[in-house]
Amino acid sequence: MRGTAVIVGAGIAGLAAARSLVAGGWEVEVRERHAGLSTAGTLLALWPTAYTALERLGAAEGLASVSVGSGELLRLDGRVLARLALPEGSRGVARMGLLESLLAGLPEGTVRWDSPFGSLEDLPAADVVVAADGVHSAVRAAAFPGARLRDAGVVAFRGVAPIESATGSETWGRGLIFGRAPFPGGGSNWYAGVRADLAGARDDDPLAVLRGLYRDWHPQVHEVLASVTSVQVDRRQIEEAVPLRSFVSGHVALVGDAAHAMAPHLGRGGCESLVDGLALADALLAAGSVPEGLAAYDAARRKPAQRAVTGSRIMNWLSNKQRHPWVRDALVEGAGKIAAQANSRRSARDASQTADKQNAA
Repeated sequence: MRGTAVIVGAGIAGLAAARSLVAGGWEVEVRERHAGLSTAGTLLALWPTAYTALERLGAAEGLASVSVGSGELLRLDGRVLARLALPEGSRGVARMGLLESLLAGLPEGTVRWDSPFGSLEDLPAADVVVAADGVHSAVRAAAFPGARLRDAGVVAFRGVAPIESATGSETWGRGLIFGRAPFPGGGSNWYAGVRADLAGARDDDPLAVLRGLYRDWHPQVHEVLASVTSVQVDRRQIEEAVPLRSFVSGHVALVGDAAHAMAPHLGRGGCESLVDGLALADALLAAGSVPEGLAAYDAARRKPAQRAVTGSRIMNWLSNKQRHPWVRDALVEGAGKIAAQANSRRSARDASQTADKQNAA
C-alpha cells in the first residue's frame, strides 16, 4: 500500500520512518521545530536488532562505530565487580552521525525545518500522522489526552571527553553511577546517573556538582571530569512514559520517545526508536489499508517497547539504589561469577565439539 504521511519530529524515529516510507513509495513530509538536526546526545549503543534495522534502512554504510559488546562493572575504588556483556553484534555510534546518515537518504526538501507543531488541524492532509516529537510530544498531548509521564527520579549528565578509553566501564555508588566508553573517531563517551535529590539545581554549575559528588571515586572518573568544561556537560531530568493501551489513535501513530520514553540505564531508547520507524513503515507497506497497517504496527511494537521501559526502570532502581548498596553489589558480583563460569563451560563444550568433529573427519 502507498499513501501520504506527515511526520512531526526529525529525530531518530522520525527520520527512520521517513526514510523507510519514502523507499516504499510514500509521499512524506517531516516537520521539525528546530532549524537543524539536534546536537544533543553522545554515544548510542545499538543492540543487534537495532543495528540490523539501521542496515535495512541503508544508513549503516560509512557510519563510524565502535564495539560495545563487553565492559566492566567497577567498585568505587576501581576494582572489578563483574564483567558486562551486551549481545554479540552490538555497536556504538555517535548520535549526531546517526542522524546525519538517516537524513542523507531523504530527498531534498522532505524535512521542513523551523516548523513547530501547532495543532493536528494545522497539519496538511495525510493518511497517517506520525508523532516523533520526543518525550514531551505535543502531538501525543493532542491525540492521546490520557498519556502521562512520570519522573524517573534521576538526572543524567553526559558528554564526550578528549581522552581515550580502552574499553567500557560503569561504576555504581550510593545513588550514583558513572560510565565511560570509547567514542567513534576518538575520545570517550561518559555519563553520570545521579539520584535527583543529589543533583543540585538546574542552574548550578554541572561540573562543580559532579566533582563534588564523585570526589572519592577512582581515578578513571577523576580523569574524565578533569578533562571537560562545564559547557561540555549535558544535563537532563529523566522522565519515563506511563504505559499506553495503544500507540495508535485514529490515524496518529506514536514512535520513539513519544511512545515509550524510558530511563537510559539499559541503553535501549535509541534502539527502540530505530526499530519503531522501520516497523511502522513495514506494517503500512504490507497492509491493505491504513487502519490495518497501524493496528499491525501497534501489535508488533507496543509490548516489546513497554518491556524495555520496565527493564530500564528496574535497572535504574538497581544501579541507583540508595540503601544497603553492599547487598546489591554482592548479588551482582555473584551473578557475574555465575555467568563467567557458564561462559567458561560453554566455551569448553564448544571446543570439545569442534575437536570431535575434526577427529571424525
